[in-house]
Amino acid sequence: MSASFTLSLDQLPPGKTAVVRQLRGGTTLTSRLAALGLTEDAPITVLQNNSRGPMLVKVRDTRLALGRGEAMKILVERTGT
Repeated sequence: MSASFTLSLDQLPPGKTAVVRQLRGGTTLTSRLAALGLTEDAPITVLQNNSRGPMLVKVRDTRLALGRGEAMKILVERTGT
């Protein structure tokens, strides 16, 4: 049985699914992310993650484009897929 660990969202490859575990950053950023549906325990799927530029993710049946800096402040735990 493997131990679970968190990584920042920008490290997750395309096609992988994870669960949001923590939002780091100031009140403004965490409030904005929560308004977009990014809350703790929310499932998230990476649709596009190039080495540079924004990421495209799916959260609660909504597609979101996140800047690389924003993605680095979202800690996730990978799930089976």
